[in-house]
Amino acid sequence: MSTTGIHLLDPLSPRAAGRVSHRDAPPPSTTRLLAIGDAPALRQLLCRNRRFLETWQPARPEYPYSEQGQREAVEMALRSHRAGGCVPLVILGRDSQIVGRVTLQSILRGPVQSCSVGYWLSEDAQGHGWATAALRQAVDVAFQTLNLHRVQAETVATNSRSIRVLERIGFTHYGTATACSKIAGRWQDHRLYELITPNSELVVVD
Repeated sequence: MSTTGIHLLDPLSPRAAGRVSHRDAPPPSTTRLLAIGDAPALRQLLCRNRRFLETWQPARPEYPYSEQGQREAVEMALRSHRAGGCVPLVILGRDSQIVGRVTLQSILRGPVQSCSVGYWLSEDAQGHGWATAALRQAVDVAFQTLNLHRVQAETVATNSRSIRVLERIGFTHYGTATACSKIAGRWQDHRLYELITPNSELVVVD
């Protein structure tokens, strides 16, 4: 899959997978494909948010917090993208500054035609609707560009903000993974969510 093969719609466009209500509409923001030049900004963002993110995610190894390590992480994501395994996006806030990441990953073809989605947002960018807009746009890529059938997501059971974002977009809670991963020093349950394409006629099983 080439980088130029992904066309991203405005997340607030009527053509997008879902529409953000006027009440929830964020300031102008968008997502775009990750680029190698994003590594320095992402390293700074991760360093600034390290303690905050480790509340909700497994602790990262040390390498993404170094300049070289973050560059290698970006290169790895871009290689996976070129091979069709993921779509790595950055979330842009005001003045087109990077405020987080959202990634369609574990893309499966054949009879499955699905992927999972993961995302994170800087602590100081919370509460503006950017996560909702970015996730809507990622879902649009999954269903309208990649023509997938299903998107799966999971979140720590106590992460109420992430749960609200998923449910606002239309993800359905279908189960719980008990003691799924060790986060913040203890084994934590994860709520499992799924979203099925509204356009199943576009899904081609190869």
